[in-house]
Amino acid sequence: MGRVSMAMVAARAGVSGQTVSRVVNDSPRVDPATRARVEKAMAELGYRPHRAARALRTGRSQTIGLVVTTLATVGNSRMLQATAEAAAERGYALTLVTASSGVADAFERLAEQEVDGAIVLNEASAQVSGADRPPGLRLVVVDAASGSDYAVVHSDHAGGAAAATAHLLSRGHGLVHHLAGPADSFAAAERERGWRETLAAHGVDAPDPVRGDWSAEAGYRAGREFAAASAVFCANDQMALGLMRALAESGRRIPDEVAVVGFDDVPDAANYRPPLTTIRQDFAALAQRAVGTLVAEIEGADAASDAAVVPTNLVVRASA
Repeated sequence: MGRVSMAMVAARAGVSGQTVSRVVNDSPRVDPATRARVEKAMAELGYRPHRAARALRTGRSQTIGLVVTTLATVGNSRMLQATAEAAAERGYALTLVTASSGVADAFERLAEQEVDGAIVLNEASAQVSGADRPPGLRLVVVDAASGSDYAVVHSDHAGGAAAATAHLLSRGHGLVHHLAGPADSFAAAERERGWRETLAAHGVDAPDPVRGDWSAEAGYRAGREFAAASAVFCANDQMALGLMRALAESGRRIPDEVAVVGFDDVPDAANYRPPLTTIRQDFAALAQRAVGTLVAEIEGADAASDAAVVPTNLVVRASA
């Protein structure tokens, strides 16, 4: 069968073509029962709205951009998948651009593709405040300090780090060391802040953190820095994995001699040896908030004025 038309949907649903058009364009002038009947007919026939035609009617491309610096990190790759799924649920396509030549260049490329708005992820977010962007480009930034002219969404990094640190202190460790992320990362800075503030609240002076680049290799290299530590909070699970290998090779038993907690709860964390205690980020919820905020602005709703913070939670396993 060829492309399914609105007329075919109208015939299946027993309504006019104009009613189908109103449903496709999210018009409020359709009662819920009729809308449900039309949507059922669309699903049965496999109807897909013609994107170019809709763009002509609405003035929108039904496409949003996603700006990243890299997809090598687990957080970025998981956010790409979650963002694509959240956008598709709302009838939007996703265009991915890398900020290899800077965020301003990425914005220009998106503007040339006439996207309706853009989401900027993680490491690229640090470049947004000083970057020029095309007039009218709606923006949501993930993992950044609040901006004056764009919405911000981030996980509760500081709260998660506080929970990880408090958990280690509650297990009798008098001092918790920290394997931190890159100095220019908002997420890393917030996780470090949560760690420092929790130690201070317990009357403990924070030692100097050891800094890594999010990779398991960085965690492995940092192993010697924690030779005498009894507890280490790692800023992500990959670095925790490398650290655990280094500790095991040096003969230190986890968690008997040293406890380790990570951050992210990557899918493999439960299969580390031992299974990793970590802070779970809800990437699906983070993407839903980012896409929902951007689409609301695109479609004329008021944008959030304050940063939207997505909760994190502690997942206790055998490493701490």
